[in-house]
Amino acid sequence: MDFNQQLQQLIKNALAEDIGDGDHSTLSSINSDAEGEAVLKIKENGILAGVAVAETIFRYMQQDIIFNAFKKDGDTMQYGETAFELKAKVHTILQCERLVLNCMQRMSGIATLTNEYTKKLQPYKTRLLDTRKTTPNFRLLEKEAVRIGGAVNHRFGLYDMIMLKDNHIDYCGGIEKAINNAYNYVQQKKPGLKIEVETRNIDDVKKAVATGKVNRIMLDNFTPEKITEALKIIDGRCETEASGGININNLEAYAATCVDYISSGAIIHQARSLDMSLKAKLL
Repeated sequence: MDFNQQLQQLIKNALAEDIGDGDHSTLSSINSDAEGEAVLKIKENGILAGVAVAETIFRYMQQDIIFNAFKKDGDTMQYGETAFELKAKVHTILQCERLVLNCMQRMSGIATLTNEYTKKLQPYKTRLLDTRKTTPNFRLLEKEAVRIGGAVNHRFGLYDMIMLKDNHIDYCGGIEKAINNAYNYVQQKKPGLKIEVETRNIDDVKKAVATGKVNRIMLDNFTPEKITEALKIIDGRCETEASGGININNLEAYAATCVDYISSGAIIHQARSLDMSLKAKLL
């Protein structure tokens, strides 16, 4: 499925989880034909994300809403600003309110933290990657927030790239055997699927490079000095990725090695949701 199809499925499931057999608070107090307006108020500074998703959520419930966005995804936002206003049935507004806020607050927090990282990488060639350390059933929008924040999406799941990590290698019986098995699998089953392998030391790097069968080498828990050593051995024969123990404080030391990518799970799992509110605007 493409992004839009996955988003429609996410919205369907999320609304079903929240509404169940009916939004009885709204059903009991508001006429079904009542119309209203609402505004999305920003209550913290940061990078805005989720405006397009919000519109999609409201239109999933009611196609003919009037949606006016004053800011777009990726814009800098400040306390007190209005992100958008909409006119729709009151039932639509109230039933979608929590899902819209949950998505936008979470996405904006991730985009904001990601942007802090990517700003530090601007003087370097190194690009920032996310990981699969995401919230189950919400990966689509967490990774979209990373993209909005200025970083690059790594693989989306187990299906779109082979990544041979330490457990794969140990279960298989060695790094060279794991690489060869994966390479043969790709040739027979999934031509074009890229192969990445995790290395834990310089000896692993030498073995991985010697196979000539990987697209990217992950340098896991290497110091910047060891990464520099590894990059000399790799000598541009495949992409490189630094991972493990990297944070906002030592990010530039790793980027200065000229490694191609730095991957960080922290930009998603350590991001703090930013405060917003959806307020009724009386007609």
